Amino acid sequence: MSGIMIALISGALMSIQGVFNTEVTKATSLWVSTSFVQLTALIVCLLAWAFKDGQSFLTLLEVPDKWALLGGVIGAFITVTVIRSMADLGPARAAMLIVISQLIVAWLIELFGWFGVEQTPFEWKKLAGMGLAVIGIVLFKW
Repeated sequence: MSGIMIALISGALMSIQGVFNTEVTKATSLWVSTSFVQLTALIVCLLAWAFKDGQSFLTLLEVPDKWALLGGVIGAFITVTVIRSMADLGPARAAMLIVISQLIVAWLIELFGWFGVEQTPFEWKKLAGMGLAVIGIVLFKW
């Protein structure tokens, strides 16, 4: 149950953050806004680390798959693409397309066992669910 609540909160925060970042971008620029977002996220994370964790950053050297350390780089591009999509499409359309993209890519990651994730078997009902989600987006758009 807590996983469901955390996921719902995450989705809500992503939508709110996208709107906020888009507003900041209107007054600045895409890369100024993105840099500010990443900088303030770094500050919050460093404070949380200092007060809650304190584990050595050298443990990053122990990460077996070094490609996994690219999450921050991907995060910067997530911020940029969310800002651009919300500016171009509006929050609701952008969020729908972002969520369906997340769902499809997450399913493919599980289906093929990419990035060390445990592989799951193909199921027609999951494919049908993806199709239904896409139909829902089309209906919402028109």
